[in-house]
Amino acid sequence: PYYVEMNQNLFLQASLHSSDQNLTVFVDTCVASPNSSDFRTLVYELSKSGCASDSTYSLFPSPRSDIARFGFNAFSFVNRFPSVFLRCELLVCRYHDFPSRCYQGCVSRFRRNADS
Repeated sequence: PYYVEMNQNLFLQASLHSSDQNLTVFVDTCVASPNSSDFRTLVYELSKSGCASDSTYSLFPSPRSDIARFGFNAFSFVNRFPSVFLRCELLVCRYHDFPSRCYQGCVSRFRRNADS
């Protein structure tokens, strides 16, 4: 466990450990839950498809392509739960494969009206 105060800035880093140095890592989606084994019932979305869902969520520059850095402000689930658990989905792509999902950044999908 990592203990923090409410609204404290949290900075996280994900590292890819591989002998292949031609890989890059990208934070796609992060959600929080008060239950470590249930990320469906009560969740708070920090980011989705590379887009920030929370106003305090940010991606930060990284010194290497195999490291992803991001952060957000600490919060709780309406003071009813003592802990917040985080689950993030990261993507691994070939370094400099610009058409890959890792290089697309925020991807927001819009629904079209069936009439158009």
